[in-house]
Amino acid sequence: MDQQDYAVGATRVAAGRPDGRTGGAGRGTAAAVLAVREAGPEAGPDAGGASGSDAGRSSGPADRAPGAAMGSGADGPQASAAPAVDTTLSPDPGLLRLAHWFAAATPGTADDLCTASFGLYPARHLGTAAEPAADPGVSWWHGPTAHLATPVRPREDRTEGGLRRARRDDAALPVVRSGAKTGRPGRHRRPERTRVAPPTVVAQDRSGEELPAAERRIAARLLLAHPLVTASGPHADGFPLIRRHRDWLAERFDTLLGYRLVVGPWHARLCKAGLGPGAARRLEHPVTGTPFTPAGYAQLALALALLVDAPEELGYRRLLDAMNTAAPELTAEPADLAMALAALAGWQVLGELPAEGPADDSFVLTVDRELARAVPAGPPALADDAADLIRRAAEAEPATAVRRLLAETPAVLAADLPEDHRAWLDEHRLSGPAALAEFLGLEAELRAEGVALLDPAAELTDLALPGGGTLTQAALLLVERLVEEVRPLPDEPVAGDVPIPDALIDGVLGDIADEFGLPARYLADRTALRRDALDVLHRLALITPTPHPTRPPAWRLRPPAARYAPAPDLHPTPGTGRHSRPGQPA
Repeated sequence: MDQQDYAVGATRVAAGRPDGRTGGAGRGTAAAVLAVREAGPEAGPDAGGASGSDAGRSSGPADRAPGAAMGSGADGPQASAAPAVDTTLSPDPGLLRLAHWFAAATPGTADDLCTASFGLYPARHLGTAAEPAADPGVSWWHGPTAHLATPVRPREDRTEGGLRRARRDDAALPVVRSGAKTGRPGRHRRPERTRVAPPTVVAQDRSGEELPAAERRIAARLLLAHPLVTASGPHADGFPLIRRHRDWLAERFDTLLGYRLVVGPWHARLCKAGLGPGAARRLEHPVTGTPFTPAGYAQLALALALLVDAPEELGYRRLLDAMNTAAPELTAEPADLAMALAALAGWQVLGELPAEGPADDSFVLTVDRELARAVPAGPPALADDAADLIRRAAEAEPATAVRRLLAETPAVLAADLPEDHRAWLDEHRLSGPAALAEFLGLEAELRAEGVALLDPAAELTDLALPGGGTLTQAALLLVERLVEEVRPLPDEPVAGDVPIPDALIDGVLGDIADEFGLPARYLADRTALRRDALDVLHRLALITPTPHPTRPPAWRLRPPAARYAPAPDLHPTPGTGRHSRPGQPA
């Protein structure tokens, strides 16, 4: 179903004002946006449609400033006594309800609820295309790889995060473990023979395209990576392209993905659908990258509930008092409120904030109501609870649902899909991914287990592997060595994912810590290294947890992880380690 079908009862209002005011991004827009307040008796007919074109400006009473006089003349009786101005901030009931759902949710459910209710997540794709496979039905476990040697820089050349080898004299050391680079065998691992990685294949950019086609692809990629683009924000350079091609973009996003695109004079909003439970998407602090907690999400929804109808200039203390009055039970730490305000400022709902947050209660916030109303992808008008909202936001016909997964997630495995979705993917195995690849400038990788749309440019993703930081490099080393240890052989029956011995994870990470200079916090806290490296691989869908009620989850390696390991040796010499495979019978 359409992304907004479940938002029954929401009012569509004209976002423009007759005074043509300017200021922050999104101000003065005449585009119709989705207001989250449920329609009351005073609500009129729709002020605009849900298309990519601009709606007409509204000049009715709804656009007047609060408390403006309605008299017919200066000498009339109404001019002698101005009506009382109501300065009370009234929260939106749908967003207030959402704030309580966030507060009661577990961390993972809160992430999924944010994805479903706001739809502001970026796309996430794997990069580094592999050598084309002769048979698209080959397994990821045994097909061509995109293995790249982890970049290693000497200590004196390091200017920022990155791994370096602690042992520099490689020539004097013996050969190493399977898939690892030259160096002494780690004390956690057994020695095996060296294997040579296949040559790297670098994808070439398309050339010779007509200018409009290139502009449309740039605009489509920008919207998929950043669903809210403003005329004065960090991606302002691409905003004219979105406006220029808004009708074509609106049609393609609706046809392929069921997404609604709203483009006004000052902002563009791609209303994405939810991704369902367990999507591993989360909101992070725009500067520090700290993940939101359920309490932080609750403060975000609560503040947004008040800002959708707030004045353009709002005292910081007044906002805090209104939040406490609206939901006194939703108490939070100052850090949670600070994260919520930082996210709103990042979306330009609020003007620029001091680096350390408002220093005192006299600080005045600049509010853009139009962007505040553009943030919710759909109010929880019909949902019974958080789980119901997550389910409703992800509902779609099989073709649309599968295309959404292809466009937004690293890889789509047939085993993860419901039967009707799997049947559609099997029937449209070539044409379905090809249409999206052409629309978004991606490359399709077909394997026996499923399909991945790759972005070798690493632009259409919020999480890149390989990456430039220490953590992503450690995660890359971890996954390639895990694959070498547990990769199934062609004659071994495998239903998809492969279990990873828990001790093997610790052993490989011990090797990495021994061989490379890690930041002091990871050298002092191996638990943090394990947690953060596994989190990166989980978010990229290269591993998946198997929950356990009484202890941390066990992990399973997913088939796409094999694309980051060296080329497989399908007839290895049996090892003697505790986790080695037994020798094959003669």
